[in-house]
Amino acid sequence: MMPTSPPCDPGTAGPIVLVGMMATGKTTVSRRLAEALGRRVWDSDEMIEARTGKTVAQLWEEGGEPAYRLLETEALDAALDAALRAEPPGIVAAAGGVVLSVANRVLLQRASEDGAVVVWLRAEPAVLASRVEPGDHRPLLRDDPLGTLTRLSAEREPLYGEVADRALDVGTATVEETVDTVLREVAAVAAERCCDRELPK
Repeated sequence: MMPTSPPCDPGTAGPIVLVGMMATGKTTVSRRLAEALGRRVWDSDEMIEARTGKTVAQLWEEGGEPAYRLLETEALDAALDAALRAEPPGIVAAAGGVVLSVANRVLLQRASEDGAVVVWLRAEPAVLASRVEPGDHRPLLRDDPLGTLTRLSAEREPLYGEVADRALDVGTATVEETVDTVLREVAAVAAERCCDRELPK
């Protein structure tokens, strides 16, 4: 975990954006953060389903991965824009595969530059696989969840690292512990940014 700065109120920070592999708990953690901070959540997977009226699995089957990734980019762009404009700033739960696109990584990096705090929730593939239920709705996990998650983690971890302001290992943490840690790290980033602004140029 990266070093932290002196504490600061996480409620004063910009949008909180959660990224990470599927099954790391982004949706659940985002909702708990929203409750704790009195903020609204934009979940990119839910936004896609609401916009199209179809599940992720249905969209994947009908248009394949390339078509779904385009929808993912549109949803991420809309979610980040809404979260940045919201008062108080919102919380974004980004789909696991958003970092595969260069355009999406640029969106996340720009959001960070504009005040968002991008938090990468990490866990070992074996932990993630243990959370996958039979008949899981995620198309990529229908066969051999552990093997798939191991491969995807190796491919995506460097990309998450490109966009994250903080990386948190949540493999053995409870939801409550994860929420508390995210709040501390968001406060630390906010404090660092405040200090940077106050330093003489």
